[in-house]
Amino acid sequence: MNPHLPALNFTPQLLLLAQPVKVAFFDVDGVLTDGGLYFGEYPEGDPRATPQAGFNAGGETLKRFNSLDGHGLKLLQRAGITPAVITGRDSAVLRTRLQALGVAHAHFGTEDKRPAAELTLKTLGLDWSQAAFMGDDWPDLPVMRRVAFSCAPANAHSEVKALASYVTQARGGDGAARELCDLLMVASGRYADLLQEYTR
Repeated sequence: MNPHLPALNFTPQLLLLAQPVKVAFFDVDGVLTDGGLYFGEYPEGDPRATPQAGFNAGGETLKRFNSLDGHGLKLLQRAGITPAVITGRDSAVLRTRLQALGVAHAHFGTEDKRPAAELTLKTLGLDWSQAAFMGDDWPDLPVMRRVAFSCAPANAHSEVKALASYVTQARGGDGAARELCDLLMVASGRYADLLQEYTR
């Protein structure tokens, strides 16, 4: 049986730029989700409606994640690249999702994302030249300006797309993160091997 050949193609220049990446940072809203925020209210008298209750005491936050992105984050780890998350928000559903995907490095409720990225880099023994970041709005720009490889989903703000090394065809929450994962896996030389495991 002939081996299944990868269908993906990226330019040599792009792959060369992404080759050193050992950690990939992802924003959440607008990147791992479509950017929509859904809030509901707890019924009157529900004990979760008190501030002492913890997450989202004023109501439950709902987020829609994409299974393509989730599998991409798992594959990224198998390719030897650490996925990390830095987000300005916090929610129980997000923490549960990241735990299920095995994402061990995450910063929640962080508006200033550069110090959070620096902390993760220090923990991993890496530097900016080995990092990628995917973001969609202005709070992501300070990190995007420092990493070796920056990426933006198709629905990102114009200033973010202008700075990005690569803009995905997919929108945030619709496979954009998977596009970056695929690109990084191709650049690492692991994409074809991992694909073969599924096509033997």
